[in-house]
Amino acid sequence: MKNIILILIIFLFSSISCKSQIISLEQAVIYEQTGNIPQNTTYIKDINNSLNKYTGNWKGTYNNKFYEFNFIKQINYSSLDGNIKRDRLIGRLRVTNSFGVIFYDSTTELDDLKTKFKGDNFQPDLKAYVMYFVGNSIGCAEAGDVYLIIQPATPNQMSVIMIPDNDTTEEGDCPSNFQPTIPYKKTINLTKQ
Repeated sequence: MKNIILILIIFLFSSISCKSQIISLEQAVIYEQTGNIPQNTTYIKDINNSLNKYTGNWKGTYNNKFYEFNFIKQINYSSLDGNIKRDRLIGRLRVTNSFGVIFYDSTTELDDLKTKFKGDNFQPDLKAYVMYFVGNSIGCAEAGDVYLIIQPATPNQMSVIMIPDNDTTEEGDCPSNFQPTIPYKKTINLTKQ
């Protein structure tokens, strides 16, 4: 009888430990700092609705250009490896000048995977949400992290800062007058519409 009870207890604990686990975006940040997301994690979920404040249309100007950002929350996204699903933001962007000349526009792209502007997760201090942006400038290495910052006291104001992956360009391919779609290391202040 003792053996049967012992076998049942072992079976019960092994089945519990093999179950899938859902963790919050905030928990994932902590785990990612140590490089140890629990192996049984199957979903990194926006349990606390932390992404909601970023969603919607945001507008601002910088250096005589008009920036219109649109962010949507993508739920239960399956990564390429398919092991862990997550909630994240998807961005779309339109950049124009005062004459209406369009410099960049991904707002009409229907496929979320083709916007080249996807969310990753929060910074370790949870004060900024980090996204990854790839521009259209071939040969200019126009890619990097975009930080979205909203202060609690001003929920309808957002600051956006892009930090490029590197300053490397393919020699000869990038024009001397190149300007990135989102200015590098400059703050663009946006207002929620």
